[in-house]
Amino acid sequence: MTSIATTLLLCTSLVAVDGDTARCKPSGQLLRLLGEGVAGEYGVDAPEIGSHAKCDKERKLALLAKRRLKELLSRPGIRVSWDGAVDATPKHRPLVNIYLPSGEEIGKKLLREGFAREWRKGKKVDWCNE
Repeated sequence: MTSIATTLLLCTSLVAVDGDTARCKPSGQLLRLLGEGVAGEYGVDAPEIGSHAKCDKERKLALLAKRRLKELLSRPGIRVSWDGAVDATPKHRPLVNIYLPSGEEIGKKLLREGFAREWRKGKKVDWCNE
């Protein structure tokens, strides 16, 4: 059985799944952006895509966030950093920081540009009523 750490080492490319999740190719491992936050306490949250969205506004914002993440992930020289933390979902996605060649962390960039919001433990972002 291949470990998550081995899978991350074998990523040849990253593909945007939504505004805060990437897929490692060729393994298919899902990676959740942490935005230099603290696992389980705070990080970044992007709007939900497709049937997971609570309203049309969220669905539209999700497509914009995914498009922006896709643009950022397409740059050469991307670096993934993982300290071993995983999210609390059944998929146990690794919580990662992804850095641009400039050293800028992608989750923080998405926050600054308005494609994501700060996530805090116990607080839900309401994309429909903001």
